[in-house]
Amino acid sequence: MPSTVVHVALAGLMGAALLGEEFDTRAILVVMAATAIIDLDTLIGIYVPGTHRAALHNVWVVLIPGTFLLWDVTLRDESYVLRRWGAYGYRVAWVTLVTVLVAHILLDAFYNGVNLFWPLHDRFYDLSGKLAVTDQRGLVQTFVELEAGDDGATVADSTVRGTTEDTHYSTGFDPTRGETPGDVERTFPIASSGELFVVTIAGYATVAYRIFEERRRD
Repeated sequence: MPSTVVHVALAGLMGAALLGEEFDTRAILVVMAATAIIDLDTLIGIYVPGTHRAALHNVWVVLIPGTFLLWDVTLRDESYVLRRWGAYGYRVAWVTLVTVLVAHILLDAFYNGVNLFWPLHDRFYDLSGKLAVTDQRGLVQTFVELEAGDDGATVADSTVRGTTEDTHYSTGFDPTRGETPGDVERTFPIASSGELFVVTIAGYATVAYRIFEERRRD
């Protein structure tokens, strides 16, 4: 699964691109730190089994503050965010929310799955798959697979993993559910594939260059 190191690197790439003229060291650190915070439910899962990739890996973490931000800036007579932090704060806020959604929650959803709608709907969705064009079947995608039933099309078992009651994602902090035997190896991944390693290097190098460029300009 993508490690926190990978998530933060991808957040750095997105932040460097989306912050635009508002890019500075403080802004990019806010974006990257917020993306890292999502993995705190790894620790929550130790005390509340099943909540890793559920407690913070859900769409409400982004949709609730995103709805408030949209309402505050577009519908209120006087925006609190704009009055308190100006256009800079508004830019950092929406870039942070978009980055948390894409660089962490969705990346994990497409890599072994997350509990997208917890706690309102307790179900892990694994969107791992592929997208291809073939000369015989045309466009083929296996991210969300459906199967026919008496009640019409339903999401296939290959997409739905389970609930917080029966689903556990192994981490270095919590390798097994419940009591951990003393001889279990605790692994803290950095990059589980060459592709993720390249993304990691590119992300941190891009942020470092942008910070260097900004400070040289100042």
